[in-house]
Amino acid sequence: MRRTKIADILQNGVVGEDFLVKGWVRTRRGSKQVNFIALNDGSVIHNLQIVADVEIFGEELLRRATTGASLAVTGKLNASQGAGQNVEMVAEKLEVIGDCDPNEYPLQPKKHSLEFLREKAHLRFRTSTFSAVARVRHAMIFAVHNFFTSKGFVNIHTPIITASDAEGAGEMFQVTTLDLDNVPKTEAGKIDFSRDFFGKATNLTVSGQLEGELAAMGLADIYTFGPTFRAENSNTTRHLAEFWMIEPEMAFYDLNDNMDLAEEFLKYLIKYALEHCPDDLAFLSSRLMEEEQNKKAEDRSMELLEKLRFVLEDDFVRLTYSEAIEILKNSKPNKKGQFKYTIEGYGADLQSEHERFLVEKHFKKPVVLTDYPKEIKAFYMKLNEDNKTVRAMDVLFPQIGEIIGGSQREENHEKLLARMAEMDIPSEEMWWYLDTRKFGAVPHSGFGLGFERLMLFVTGMGNIRDVIAFPRTPKNAEF
Repeated sequence: MRRTKIADILQNGVVGEDFLVKGWVRTRRGSKQVNFIALNDGSVIHNLQIVADVEIFGEELLRRATTGASLAVTGKLNASQGAGQNVEMVAEKLEVIGDCDPNEYPLQPKKHSLEFLREKAHLRFRTSTFSAVARVRHAMIFAVHNFFTSKGFVNIHTPIITASDAEGAGEMFQVTTLDLDNVPKTEAGKIDFSRDFFGKATNLTVSGQLEGELAAMGLADIYTFGPTFRAENSNTTRHLAEFWMIEPEMAFYDLNDNMDLAEEFLKYLIKYALEHCPDDLAFLSSRLMEEEQNKKAEDRSMELLEKLRFVLEDDFVRLTYSEAIEILKNSKPNKKGQFKYTIEGYGADLQSEHERFLVEKHFKKPVVLTDYPKEIKAFYMKLNEDNKTVRAMDVLFPQIGEIIGGSQREENHEKLLARMAEMDIPSEEMWWYLDTRKFGAVPHSGFGLGFERLMLFVTGMGNIRDVIAFPRTPKNAEF
């Protein structure tokens, strides 16, 4: 008999039929006559209850069915008499595939803190919380590719090793094959990168955007979905050193087209999650509500499903950075000193608290901010006619703040050169990027969505380290 996944049994299993299931024991309880084993194989949030007759299998075998042990069970599906499940399996054959010593296994059937589980990231997939997050993450990956494919976009794999700094921030991981105990030097005493593998200094990418733009100049609509890296010494709940980015680039799109696509994309993803992950989201919602009970009423998060519907059912409000600054400057929290970062006026770099105020308190809708001062944005963003602002956009969500950042790109060769000079971006090394502005340049736009930031929003998890399997953070590269 071939194994049937527990998800399929719970959804389509016919009472009276025989099935073979394999999985890991979550709990075992019972009496001298019968044991009840909760078995989970990772295919669904719910366990399948196995009913095992002690007289048939013997106490010695059933004692090996400890939490964490792996079993193969053949049996008949029955209607369940107990609460919490519609069906259960009456075991006819039971084999312990892999024993699990309860004195050593760290994930005993009790509530563990998320901090503890991060230390056991190699095992945390077996918990209800992290198996739910993993399944939702998979669904979102599939939905991303589905959305862009349905709109005729081409997926491009951009380089992970690069010689350019797309953001101009300088927080990059260097890649080298040089002997660090005997680094070759030039006559001027600097590192001789001509002796390195690529013949020049290279780094792990911070973004696939610039290469994505090159592809869009021939394929029109493309998207990248790959790993990106930031050597930023940040230990907040919102930052990772290694994360995944979704970056579409579209030829012939202006800023309004870009905003339309971003809103459509986000609503598609959230609708997909609600339709395809109802059980996992229901579990994550109840987990979040339990966690929030210990907080003051004003600090509590919105209920997870309500928060997702909040985005799905409301049109995004669009306003300029200047308009947002006026709202924030005159707001009660700003006047009463309740913001950690007071808004003095134009030119302020908005913080998460300001973004959340606009979304959650002022408009009570998702917000798209546009037309930022050029001084606080990247070199590639298109200048507006006022020569002071750029055609940038940030999409702001409840509880998380910015979830998407994008812009119309500067397609004018001379203006782009001038901006690069202003911001000390070496134009000689970016000749390939500048070429696209010389040979049939067109207006084009794009945006970036940090996938883990999306996962934080969709799952309701509070720490970004809990929505990626093996988080990479300062001083942490375990597993």
